[in-house]
Amino acid sequence: MSRISGRPVITTEHVYGLTLRVARWRTGAGGTPLLFLNGVGADIAAAAPLLAQMHGREVWTLDMPGVGGSPDALLPYGASTIAAVVMEIADRFGHRIVDIAGFSWGGALAQQIAIQFPGRVRRLVLMATTPVMGAPGIGWAAMFDDDMQASGLKIQTATPLGITYQTAAMAGWTSAAYLPGLKVLPTLVLMGEQDGVMPACYGQMLASLIDGAVLEVVPGSHLFPFTHATAISTRISAFLDPPATGQQAAA
Repeated sequence: MSRISGRPVITTEHVYGLTLRVARWRTGAGGTPLLFLNGVGADIAAAAPLLAQMHGREVWTLDMPGVGGSPDALLPYGASTIAAVVMEIADRFGHRIVDIAGFSWGGALAQQIAIQFPGRVRRLVLMATTPVMGAPGIGWAAMFDDDMQASGLKIQTATPLGITYQTAAMAGWTSAAYLPGLKVLPTLVLMGEQDGVMPACYGQMLASLIDGAVLEVVPGSHLFPFTHATAISTRISAFLDPPATGQQAAA
């Protein structure tokens, strides 16, 4: 039975030896489903205020191993492995084609999926992220982000092992050599104008590597997708479903 409401359906998925908690909003809604990939240590609850406002489509996300409701992984995992795990879950949901929005660490994973699974991503939204995960500040530095301090938002729910494995999965990772191959993939890059964790220069790097990518610097610091959820959900929705041109409308 489909469920279209403001509250997510929570399930547990067992994939390749991992047990992952998954949340789905508006299950069964029409349109291309949106997969949201969160930052290091951030769980479903942190993303909920943003994703609950993404109307007109199914939206889903998951807790990475050792985060929120997902237990620790027994062994370390790499970027390509966790990308395959995520897309296996998409297959189970019947999602052959998805839109992906990735925040911070999740933005790097979104790039990995787009590169690793060509043709399965329709549109890509990259927020507060980078093409080179050697960039300083990923992970615990987000706890000292200006938006977080002002709002009192708590996003870190990971175990020490969960943080370690999640960080290690992207250690030394880079997409720079592969991003030019995404030139046919419509991409929106959003960066916070006061982001001290992931400065806008990393967004400029992404936009320069992906031909046709749209770069926008928005109000807020590193946690802008959460602290400015209404504005960001509206912008993402507009990008995912752009208004038809006059010629398209006439057709």
